[in-house]
Amino acid sequence: MSKDLFSRYIWIVDTIKRYGRITREELNDRWKRSPFSNGEGLPRRTFYNYRQAIEELFKINIECDPATFEYYIDDGDVHNESVTDWLLNSVAMNNVLSDSRDISGKIFLEDVPSARRCLSVVIDALKEQRQLDFNYSPYTRSSSQPVVLEPYFLKIFRQRWYITGRNVADGRLKTYALDRMDQVTMTSNSFNIPDDFCAEDFCADTFGIIFTQGETKRVVLRTDPRQAKYFRTLPLHHSQQEMVHDQFSIFHYRVKLTPDFVQELLGYGSRVVVLEPAELRAMMVTSLQDTLQAYNDHQ
Repeated sequence: MSKDLFSRYIWIVDTIKRYGRITREELNDRWKRSPFSNGEGLPRRTFYNYRQAIEELFKINIECDPATFEYYIDDGDVHNESVTDWLLNSVAMNNVLSDSRDISGKIFLEDVPSARRCLSVVIDALKEQRQLDFNYSPYTRSSSQPVVLEPYFLKIFRQRWYITGRNVADGRLKTYALDRMDQVTMTSNSFNIPDDFCAEDFCADTFGIIFTQGETKRVVLRTDPRQAKYFRTLPLHHSQQEMVHDQFSIFHYRVKLTPDFVQELLGYGSRVVVLEPAELRAMMVTSLQDTLQAYNDHQ
């Protein structure tokens, strides 16, 4: 598929989502002013071909209201909506950066682990429900180990891709970072995800990628006004609720007390104070005391 054709699909999806509902004539008018047109309209047959390709590629259905003849994208599935938004943002950013090579010396990006080598294989295994065979090199070991995995779902966290599924050897659900995987192949062995397994529910009370540790607790945090603004624009967890006071804000969550979550809170320093539960307060204090002791030991 050419880059230009892919960009056309993205333009159509993005335009319909931004306007909410749009008629064929309105879409055509905006197409004439887009970078994909020389002032000419989008032929009806071409639009329907693009519409079908968008559904096949992205699983995004462009619906038409027979009463108003307006096109729209159903946002009923929250998870699919988040995936669509991520896709649009990623492609849009890629297009912008691709057109900015002449000022590349003025653009600084984060150096993040790459999952390019195996992401497509993992996605194919998810689609076809086939086992994955790979070598894995965890940070806790000096050598790699062979793994056979029944992949259940993908998650991106801190710009790193992770695959979670059933480890065939020990029958447990485990999570693996794609950038630590090597010699990844999709086998011919198929599997079925249990009917009672729901990826959304499995991840619901978790911060990060540690899913099977910790208990779900009611967490209460106190933040200063400045940090509260950051939490409002980028919530710490989807369960976040806020109570605003004159000099501070109180945030409530339902989340598992995992090492990922504790490490996140420690990163905010004195701007965030744990009020509840006592168990989490103790974990924070212990970690801070250990850090202070490490500094004292190396004076």
